[in-house]
Amino acid sequence: MSLPPFARDLDLTLCHTCSLACQAESQACPRCESTLHRRKPDSLSRTWAFLIAALICYVPANLLPVMYTSIFGSASENTIMSGVIEFWHSGSWDLALLIFIASVAVPCIKFLVLGTLLISCQRRSQWAMRERSKLFRLIEVIGYWSMLDVLVVALVAALVQFRSLSSIDPRLGILFFGMVVVFTMLAAMSFDPRLIWDAEVTDD
Repeated sequence: MSLPPFARDLDLTLCHTCSLACQAESQACPRCESTLHRRKPDSLSRTWAFLIAALICYVPANLLPVMYTSIFGSASENTIMSGVIEFWHSGSWDLALLIFIASVAVPCIKFLVLGTLLISCQRRSQWAMRERSKLFRLIEVIGYWSMLDVLVVALVAALVQFRSLSSIDPRLGILFFGMVVVFTMLAAMSFDPRLIWDAEVTDD
């Protein structure tokens, strides 16, 4: 079964800003005037750099306090996980679940998926290419809502005060957590999903 022609075979390149198919010899997109290039420049190295930076920031984001809480007269500074545990024990399981999903589950999913994509592309693996493409689209969808991770402390603070449970204030850890969100977003934007399908191209 023959493969369909590649864009380079048709002398076309895709604008990464507005997705217009342009002639390869064009220097700029005729629609949005963005600079054209066949592939995202240095995709693997830039994605690795942003991903490693996010992993480095994730350590202090989990070790340093992200919020100061005073629940029923008991004051404490909490890391992400200790905050989840404290809200759970106080009966606020909905707030605990919100923090856990936004601050623990989502970043770990991003790290795992991006790391898998990078390693498999570097090895030119033909393993589950269609599924890996779907994983990348999942990361893109999550990326649209990534700023919810940064706002989770503010949202929790509003909910806590609205329910008259206590007071809550952000701490230094939330700064590193915000950097994790930014770096993972940049890593996803730097990754070129066409690298997944390069393994299909065999040398004659």
